[in-house]
Amino acid sequence: MAKSDQPATATRRRFLRGAAVAGVAAIAAPSVVKAQGAVSMRWQSTWPSKDIFHEYALDFAKKVNDMTGGDLKIEVLPAGAVVPAFQLLDAVSKGTLDGGHGVLVYHYGKQTALALWGSGPAFAMDANMLLAWHKYGGGKELLEKLYASINANVVSFPYGPMPTQPLGWFKKPITKADDIKGLKYRTVGISIDVFTGLGAAVNALPGGEIVAAMDRGLLDAAEFNNASSDRILGFADVSKVCMLQSYHQNAEQFEIMFNKDKFNALPEKMRSIIANAVEAASSDMSWKAIDRYSKDYAELQTKDKVRFYKTPDAILKQQLDIYDDVAKKYAAQNPLFKEIADSQLAFAKRATQWEQDTVVNRRMAYDHYFGKKPG
Repeated sequence: MAKSDQPATATRRRFLRGAAVAGVAAIAAPSVVKAQGAVSMRWQSTWPSKDIFHEYALDFAKKVNDMTGGDLKIEVLPAGAVVPAFQLLDAVSKGTLDGGHGVLVYHYGKQTALALWGSGPAFAMDANMLLAWHKYGGGKELLEKLYASINANVVSFPYGPMPTQPLGWFKKPITKADDIKGLKYRTVGISIDVFTGLGAAVNALPGGEIVAAMDRGLLDAAEFNNASSDRILGFADVSKVCMLQSYHQNAEQFEIMFNKDKFNALPEKMRSIIANAVEAASSDMSWKAIDRYSKDYAELQTKDKVRFYKTPDAILKQQLDIYDDVAKKYAAQNPLFKEIADSQLAFAKRATQWEQDTVVNRRMAYDHYFGKKPG
């Protein structure tokens, strides 16, 4: 080899050696990441392990675990495993838990405006429309502002629209508002104020404690949520009368909550997966609810011999009137309550007019296919 070729040859050799080292480093890099292991999170729900709501929490965790390929592993414990149900917000905020699954109204004692995410008539919106307001009508920013106002170190994702909840389980049918007066009754959130206005003596209890309280005579009546939860929790063992339809929780949804420091420490890609998993879980929950609730509604009637009655319109109207007075009181006391309620009202005025004008009333079609035929 000529002397003049040696520098070029040496240069090529150095380049190839450098490329080989870089290639080995690039190949080894994933192994280094893998060696660090998956991110693990310990969560708790606010529901008993047997409740379908805890199943929804497990469904969400599985979606995230699957979508991240196991890089994030969320374990969900039932209510009471670490803290009582109503202490979930504090536990997640402090980092005692990395996250949790519940409802915003369970934090009502810390900020009355939290009840506006589901406790009340929602200005004629259903739960899906309320979630539309949250994502596209300014609710997300208002919730962040609200949590900051109480120094809650959390990231919140409302999801999972719930159908209208029953007025509740009673010893006998409720035919007029006076029938509620004096009853020892369980509910939560602003519904406490509404049923107090109806004359009930209200006691707020977590879902897992309601049936035992009714069985021991500590409650005369109670509401929880839906046919599946109510059946699983044993309401039919302590009552055979359920009043359907109510405005006290007409538009509630669930909440997925992360400790903010833990969430922000996740890679951006993983945070994006979580946000999309929330929406996927929201849809799946809605579909599962239709299937399961309708089956359990039928079995409550056929197997458990529960009698269902529609809540009289006079009581529904009284609920609206009382709610308006309660909301006016809280708006005067709490500027954030007023700001959130005004935002919902403006969105609802537009959205519900579109809905009422556009969506056909399906009662005619139901009667056509399933109603009693003449003759």
